[in-house]
Amino acid sequence: MSRDSYFEAGIDILSDLGYGGLKLAEVCQRLGVTTGSFYHYFTSWSSYTRALVDNWVQVKTTQIIDAARAESDPRRRIGTLVEEALALPHGAEAAIRVWSSIDPTVGEVQRTVDQQRFDIMKESALEILTSDRQAHVFAIAAVYLLTGYEQASLPRDFADLRWLADQLLDGLDSGMFGTVPDHS
Repeated sequence: MSRDSYFEAGIDILSDLGYGGLKLAEVCQRLGVTTGSFYHYFTSWSSYTRALVDNWVQVKTTQIIDAARAESDPRRRIGTLVEEALALPHGAEAAIRVWSSIDPTVGEVQRTVDQQRFDIMKESALEILTSDRQAHVFAIAAVYLLTGYEQASLPRDFADLRWLADQLLDGLDSGMFGTVPDHS
């Protein structure tokens, strides 16, 4: 057992049961451990939840962005970012958004994560598109598409999401973003 096991269990619970299901008993049950084992790794429930959010930021945003920045080709970088976004645990991402609406500290973390995800998309798109405005609109579309998917209460259709993401990526090469008005 490791601290990371507790984080993985927390993300799984958020995915399966939502924010309301994230409870100490559920974490321990999923890991097959006692609360004593939990307290060996964490001093309190609040220290665990803070560490869980920090781990989510590190693993699901910072590491992904750092790896993407290592890719010199902006088109491949954006493709990698989209693939990583499609692979996120969308149930957990949605649960964290609910949590962020209740807890101001988590809300600030969520806003920072959204901004980081937007910034890397815009930076990368700017290397391909001809204007800051076009790159801005592309980044908005990408983040809204991938974030909206996890927020919608519609049936999940990954094939349709994949198709939409592919259309967005194709728009980088087709000149579609050249029609973006210059005004904001």
